[in-house]
Amino acid sequence: MPKTRGLSPLNGAIQDDCDAVITPTMRQIISVADTLPTTDPEHRTSKEDRMGLVLFPGDDDVTSPDISWSYTGFSMFRKWLAQSEGFSLSEMCGFGGDRPWSSVSTTLAPLLDHPDDDGPDLTPAQCAAMLPRLEAIIDQRQHDGSDPVLQRRIDDTRQLVTVMKVCLSKDVELIFG
Repeated sequence: MPKTRGLSPLNGAIQDDCDAVITPTMRQIISVADTLPTTDPEHRTSKEDRMGLVLFPGDDDVTSPDISWSYTGFSMFRKWLAQSEGFSLSEMCGFGGDRPWSSVSTTLAPLLDHPDDDGPDLTPAQCAAMLPRLEAIIDQRQHDGSDPVLQRRIDDTRQLVTVMKVCLSKDVELIFG
């Protein structure tokens, strides 16, 4: 087998050197994993091979702040935001329910009703419209006790506000990637 920079193909995958062997048990696990669905019903897009998503300014500056979540973490964050807005995300169209988005009044709709890592990026105007509500949620909830989950949600909201403010200051979109 020809080698390239110390790597060689083995059973369709690239393995370090040739000392890795796929056993029958491993082959069975791989074949089961290949048949698992790649879409979680809680999310609106295909997961493909990614493990999470990052929201970042579209300024091509790798030093700009960003915020990242696992898909599960992002789902929990959005459920918390929806709850803060007085409705359940699971009731909404696209999230398992049939309630139309036009039935809720929230400036956070562009974030809450956005595919995980697909769809249009959020415009600076959308970020500007959401910022006051996100900041109000932080102010309202930061004194609700010492619950570590709540503190995580508040910290995530603070980070998101920081990223959105960069988008506004540079007049760039908020990218879901």
